[in-house]
Amino acid sequence: MRICFINPNSTASMTRKIAAAARSAAAPGTEILALTSPSGPPAIQGEADGRAALPGLLRLIEGNVDEADAFVIACFDDTGLAEARGLTAKPVTGIGEAAFRTASEGGRRFSVVTTLSVSVPVITANVRAGGFAGTCLRVRASEVPVLELEREGSAARETVAAEIGRAIAEDRPEAIVLGCAGMADLAESYTARFGLPVIDGVVAAVRLLQTR
Repeated sequence: MRICFINPNSTASMTRKIAAAARSAAAPGTEILALTSPSGPPAIQGEADGRAALPGLLRLIEGNVDEADAFVIACFDDTGLAEARGLTAKPVTGIGEAAFRTASEGGRRFSVVTTLSVSVPVITANVRAGGFAGTCLRVRASEVPVLELEREGSAARETVAAEIGRAIAEDRPEAIVLGCAGMADLAESYTARFGLPVIDGVVAAVRLLQTR
């Protein structure tokens, strides 16, 4: 099986992080392809950035439709998911959708910790549209700009961790969902640190597609 991850933003370091997380979850026989949109904004933070990223995202899917068995939109906003599904009969999922499905297994309740407040309305709408309102307790912003997650030596990881701590104390979730592809390398360490499942949508997407 060949799974193609498409990063709709133009930040190549994030694509490398996404690819590494996806390959860590890939079973024998699963190949991961990861592409960066050269025409996308550097980060997707809210609805306007999502609209700007859409043309480049769809071009990448159209140009690689014969190169993969499934596609993953590697933006937690699931940018262009409906439009992408209109381009191919092959499975297409977003890392937001995959994370929600994984987090809510068995009726488990979860909170989402994302980057900036501008992303909260988009994610909240996706939660409701996907039928996860009954298991999602809250979508929370850590107020970390997406690109701070890419900057070596930044305080972004600890700022996100602090918001996870508040979510656990205030929401009482059974799992935490990381609401940004740029957090793909943090789930394992946060799971150990906080003692409950911390779910990354990149890994979740690989695992779900492998069980189709």
